[in-house]
Amino acid sequence: MAEEDGPTARIVVGVDGSESSRKALRWALTQARRQNAAVEAITGWTFPATSSWIPVPASDLEAAARQALSDTVDQERHTAPEVPLDTHIVHGHPAQVLVDTANGAALLVVGCRGLGGFTGTLLGSVSRYCVEHATCPVVVMRDD
Repeated sequence: MAEEDGPTARIVVGVDGSESSRKALRWALTQARRQNAAVEAITGWTFPATSSWIPVPASDLEAAARQALSDTVDQERHTAPEVPLDTHIVHGHPAQVLVDTANGAALLVVGCRGLGGFTGTLLGSVSRYCVEHATCPVVVMRDD
């Protein structure tokens, strides 16, 4: 298919504002350019476990998630400005949101802060869940 016919695949990337998610978005945009694919940047958000103790309006959490996604896209869009890019904020556990969104995608790209029991050596819980449950290939970008 010629490039002017539009993207032939969809690459989903998880964005949470961390350095590893910025790396994931950069990598996804570069890969999408190579594959004539579109990128779908997703931020999943949910109430923190301590939210029952501290009243935090859902609108504040959603706004913070939206801002993290917007800031990250603004910082990394220059990587491949010609690549079609959609962004979505979804209420739900980030790992499940990413796996669900990536259903039918060519690729899922996630960051990893490695904050498991041995910091810096294990996959984080979200990236690990994605690797174990996604129905498409998963690329994990680690913090340096």
